[in-house]
Amino acid sequence: MKRFIYLPIISSLLMSVGCQVALSQSSNYDVKPRLITAQTLSELKPANIVKVAEVSQQINEDTALNLVWKLPQVQRKAKEIERLSKGTIKLGAIVDGSPTPNEPYYTIRIFENQSDYDSTIYWFRVFNNSGLIEVLDLIENKYISLDEWREQLKR
Repeated sequence: MKRFIYLPIISSLLMSVGCQVALSQSSNYDVKPRLITAQTLSELKPANIVKVAEVSQQINEDTALNLVWKLPQVQRKAKEIERLSKGTIKLGAIVDGSPTPNEPYYTIRIFENQSDYDSTIYWFRVFNNSGLIEVLDLIENKYISLDEWREQLKR
């Protein structure tokens, strides 16, 4: 019974000693510390360079939602819908998507909150590192800046 317990321990010990011997004899194994300078960085291939995350103040879900909700155009639309429906329909807002590494923004949906269904009015995205707001242009099916959107609303 003891032979079965010791066998895995001895075999893993022998394997690690063998790997150490092989690594020490390998000509590619270089353990000398090197100073990385601007010159050595320029010699690196672009595929080997890793992007380092910037230190930034990221906004949270509530802040993103409030940034969109406080837009004058959204507030104007909320008052308009409430007035036209005589108070039976209210405007609602919900965070429909959260940031990911590939999509660093919150998706905010503004909708008519009716009793049996809701109807989406606007789609926004708020970038979590800057608070920049973009609006979905439904005709072009692409996000545009707030300035472009305001110009469209004037027409």
